[in-house]
Amino acid sequence: MRKKIKNKKIIKPDFVYDSVLVEKLVNYVMKEGKKNVARKIVYGTLDEIKKKMKTEKPLEVLELAIKNASPDVEVRSRRIGGANYQVPREVRPERKMALSVRWILEGARGKDGADMISRLSEELIAASKNEGMAVKKKENTHKMAEANRAFAHFAW
Repeated sequence: MRKKIKNKKIIKPDFVYDSVLVEKLVNYVMKEGKKNVARKIVYGTLDEIKKKMKTEKPLEVLELAIKNASPDVEVRSRRIGGANYQVPREVRPERKMALSVRWILEGARGKDGADMISRLSEELIAASKNEGMAVKKKENTHKMAEANRAFAHFAW
């Protein structure tokens, strides 16, 4: 029997930058359904990026940060003959974006001290320069996939 086809929810672009990416970021930042708080954090972050980087287009910094933090391959567990193998797999584009945003937020939330706006802007700027926790996590994922390349023939 076939699996049911999942209907993906279409996200409308946000009303300030007219970008679907910004609205997705708002949804990832949101906790306990507090979307207005999440919007204030994201828009404040983009304003701070505009000030720190002295650029008129903070969306380009955001897109570059997500591109730099998104993994190309990851390992997935596969049970074969009583043993679990870490099989390297290519990552789908939607999952690439989801992982990179999740890692960037994890890096921002993991920092101490300042408010969320400044922590998130620092992490985004660092990721756009190929630095920071999210890029480090991506490199670790790539190293793990490279180390387990011998099991690539178990890919399904």
